[in-house]
Amino acid sequence: MSFIKPKSKTTVYLIGDSTVADYANNYEEGKDYMKTRYPVTGWGQVFQQFLVADSLKKINKLIKTDSAFVDDRARGGRSTRNFFQEGRWRLVYENLKKGDLVLIQFGHNDAAEDRPERYVNLEGYKEFLRLFIEQTRAKGAKPILITPVARNFPWKDGKLQNIHGLYPQAVKDVAKELNVMCIDLTQKSMDFFTKKGQSYVSENYFMNFPAGLYEAYPDGQKDNTHFQTKGAVEVARLVFEGMKELN
Repeated sequence: MSFIKPKSKTTVYLIGDSTVADYANNYEEGKDYMKTRYPVTGWGQVFQQFLVADSLKKINKLIKTDSAFVDDRARGGRSTRNFFQEGRWRLVYENLKKGDLVLIQFGHNDAAEDRPERYVNLEGYKEFLRLFIEQTRAKGAKPILITPVARNFPWKDGKLQNIHGLYPQAVKDVAKELNVMCIDLTQKSMDFFTKKGQSYVSENYFMNFPAGLYEAYPDGQKDNTHFQTKGAVEVARLVFEGMKELN
């Protein structure tokens, strides 16, 4: 009886908020994505297509195996603190293997001062990031910090501005302090969206559309935080680009 050697696979865990989440994958128990959420799409939902065999060669220092599997644990409304408190991090931590990657993108909800169940001040935010990093490393896995993706406002003189205050800088500070890889997605997404222009980005990338187009949104939608599929794919591409640069 001959044994086939199992192919080695790296798991790429994504932890974060609604901008990263996978809505298609039974996100809400028993609810049909096409009927209840589509076209909202997190970048993590479309990230697997960037980690196929060919592209893995371009990030061969980050992922040393010949295949990679994206395990998207991100969830809407989560900050570093409530992601941890709800035991979501524990489920990732317990499964982590040597060589796995953990991509960490929070900030949208941490900064929400008007939502006490989510809000985390800058010091707390940094402290939870340190915890995720240290525990990831303890398992022999690799953490990658990602600054929060841009929202589609405010625009000034044709340029998209940073709405996240000091949170992106806090991520970069922790990256420097603990010598962790970091992708500045805030800057990358602001630059990319600026290049595409406000009206194009609003219509094609973010959840802005008229009534009657999608079953889940009979009255249409005006949302400049969450992505339509096209926008999510572009953001996922920016993250992969960041990984190539880190390589």
